[in-house]
Amino acid sequence: MVAAFALFLKLIPLYVTVTLGWVARRYLDVSGKHIAGLMLYIMTPSVVFSGVMAAPLSAEVILLPFLTFAICCAIAFAHLGIARRFITDESASIIPLSVGTGNTGYFGIPVALLLFGHEGLALYIVCMLGTTLFENSVGFYLAARGRYSLKDALVRVARLPSVYAFVLAVMLNLAGFSIPDVFIPLFDNLRGAYSILGMMIIGMGILSFRGLAGNLRFTGLAFFGKFVSWPLVALAFWWLDASIVGLYNLAVYQAIFLISITPIAANTVVIATLLDTAPKQAAGTALLSTLFALAFIPVMVALVIP
Repeated sequence: MVAAFALFLKLIPLYVTVTLGWVARRYLDVSGKHIAGLMLYIMTPSVVFSGVMAAPLSAEVILLPFLTFAICCAIAFAHLGIARRFITDESASIIPLSVGTGNTGYFGIPVALLLFGHEGLALYIVCMLGTTLFENSVGFYLAARGRYSLKDALVRVARLPSVYAFVLAVMLNLAGFSIPDVFIPLFDNLRGAYSILGMMIIGMGILSFRGLAGNLRFTGLAFFGKFVSWPLVALAFWWLDASIVGLYNLAVYQAIFLISITPIAANTVVIATLLDTAPKQAAGTALLSTLFALAFIPVMVALVIP
């Protein structure tokens, strides 16, 4: 329980950042939509590029983002089918993003650093890239389909730079290139801004703290997918690979499990804001999940991760 309490204290600054985002929107009239554009088109691809460039790549490591990407897709499509049956408004198209991915960057990176150290953090970031790829491809497409035609949704996905940043970084890394020293501080600063602004945009989406849950069917399904389905799938993969396949080690299992217990991604709010598809519902549910994770993550880590 000492580790759980240490994690609890480590997460408090994240909630202060969310509060600052609410203050900025409420009293300074800061536009969350403009910041969402910066996040999606500049900061996220920068973090993806620098993370892949810093990772020691092997066939097994390169496979990890695609493994987490496949899990994200499976969970997203399963819950989208349920959402279309029980949620009648446009917010149903945001469910795949809400459950398929998680706040693996803004929220997960500080926790991974605390749990695994710098060496384990690099492996976590590689696994995390699969969720980022999902957000910026299939997740974005499914969300856009709630408002746009098939052609328009695919065009918007094709304009997202994160996928191209990932492919370029893999090619350069395998070719033996690295980021020049003169640019390292720039990428470090972008990573810091990515975390701060990503959490603040959750607060910016909350105009009132009344009725944060909004549509209770949406909130209930989002919570079930994120905090029940994802962890169960991660534990099933842990057992299956450790008992039968034997492709990965404990560090990978722990990294994927940490991804599974992060709250709803702030990028869900970013994308919902950009698409103008139930942004208040997305922001309220993301904030509630972030508050819930304050207790949920320390407890789950204490129970599952040695």
